[in-house]
Amino acid sequence: MKLLRSARFAILAALLCLVPASSFAGVFISVGIAPPVLPVYVQPPCPTEGYMWTPGYWGYADAGYYWVPGAWVPAPQPGYLWTPPYWGWEGGVYLFHEGYWGPHIGYYGGVNYGFGYMGVGFAGGEWRGGHFFYNTAIVHVGGGFHNTFVNETIVHNTTIINNNHVAYSGGPGGIQHQPTPAERTAMNEHHVAPTAAQQQHIAAASRDPQQRFNANHGHPGTVAAARPMTAPQHTQAASHPMQAARPATGGAPQAHTESRPATESHPAGAAHTAPAARPQSESRPAEHSRPASRPSGGEKPHGR
Repeated sequence: MKLLRSARFAILAALLCLVPASSFAGVFISVGIAPPVLPVYVQPPCPTEGYMWTPGYWGYADAGYYWVPGAWVPAPQPGYLWTPPYWGWEGGVYLFHEGYWGPHIGYYGGVNYGFGYMGVGFAGGEWRGGHFFYNTAIVHVGGGFHNTFVNETIVHNTTIINNNHVAYSGGPGGIQHQPTPAERTAMNEHHVAPTAAQQQHIAAASRDPQQRFNANHGHPGTVAAARPMTAPQHTQAASHPMQAARPATGGAPQAHTESRPATESHPAGAAHTAPAARPQSESRPAEHSRPASRPSGGEKPHGR
């Protein structure tokens, strides 16, 4: 069985080499076992302006699930936002869909990763005239930041309740959230693949035994990177529009190529738990699914 899995990952690596640099066709894996719940952790402060938070998530390799730590990453270019990867249930298996950069946030399964990625869109900040402004109602920044504001309303409006920290969309016990019109539109925009620094970060996590679920049992050795990633090197443009792909069956991982699915979703239902956490505490406290207070006037200037 181990030899068979190794052969399949060799095929996966070969498929990656065949993807042209001008088109980002995300490679995903189908697994018969649901990803573990998302761990609760503290977000390190943003080190400098212009960096974007990329939330942690469960990846999958030959040794099983492993945790990719959350990290601050410089955007590949001004105006770009990070749509995180997600696991989605389809055809009896769990499919992994790669994250990407683009001018707007796309669909990420309704999974509440916290720190602005509350299930729908992004509440952690916005680009204004080539500079990124941070919403300190939900993200943690260091001292001396000037480009900040406070808007708790957007946090409340984009939160999908996920107190159980479910890490996948659809299927038994999964998040039930269909893409919004804005998410569908974003799926068909120009996208950029994870930067070279991000890919190195993912590869390092997959090789670290302490990040593997079979060793840490849901408590990774590193849940969030203490240091930010370096500036991006080379990126790949994503093809669009993105198409949905059909999964293979069986419990062992299967290599596939796909462009991020535009309709990988399931009928909306009772959305499972979501943390509207304060960055200074935990990423997704089970007790706080919404902000503690509601602003009377929406956004409040802060530290400007």
